[in-house]
Amino acid sequence: MAERITSKTNSTLQHIRRLLTSRKYRYECRSFVADGVKLVDEALHWSIRVEALVLCDGVEFPVPEGVREIRVPPALMKDVSRMETPQGVIALCRMPEPEPFTPTPGCLILDGIQDPGNLGTILRTADAFEIPVVLADGCADPYGEKTVRASMGAVFRSPPRQIDTQTLIRRCAEQRVPICATALSPRAKDIRTMDLRNCAVVIGSEGNGVCAELLDAADREAIIPMNERCESLNAAVAAALVMWQIRNGGLS
Repeated sequence: MAERITSKTNSTLQHIRRLLTSRKYRYECRSFVADGVKLVDEALHWSIRVEALVLCDGVEFPVPEGVREIRVPPALMKDVSRMETPQGVIALCRMPEPEPFTPTPGCLILDGIQDPGNLGTILRTADAFEIPVVLADGCADPYGEKTVRASMGAVFRSPPRQIDTQTLIRRCAEQRVPICATALSPRAKDIRTMDLRNCAVVIGSEGNGVCAELLDAADREAIIPMNERCESLNAAVAAALVMWQIRNGGLS
């Protein structure tokens, strides 16, 4: 039996708003929001635990057994949803439980990728190439609404790992996984000549590049060749090129 909510001040709707706006609150609750038909379908298909579905009046959507169903009028759905044109389906999802982290050769490390659109795009590309992704310090929240949407469901299919930079460096050393940092430096080698399959490859932010800690820990550095008049590539584009090189072995 569906519940019905008609008040903006309802505690469940207030909970959703806080999940949409506060990273700290999301991690305190270990919950996040998926907004839109495709994302909710992906969450249900990939065994993400969906605690509740909020459905707009008139929208037909199959509600699995054991999932709380909430019905709201269109005006209230528009008030809660962050989409310009709400699709009338919102899911409250549980975050995957954290697992012990062990770095693997051929993984991608993201350092300081703060733009949720870029992060979501990288996760989507990594899912396509089956590249594990590790988020070091300073990255956007993979469970923020904009990142989840930009990932097109990849955050459900291939959840990224999150770990602080110092622990990441230590674990790579313990597992003997060399770190390769993308950088503009004299020792950086053309990425087209490098076999990256045995490395953990670091992509930094467009503005700051790879942080000093990871650069100091890097066993090697790589550069993506480009026109000299161009300062940098978009982080998501650079990550896609790196992942293509990882996936295909690199050596031409």
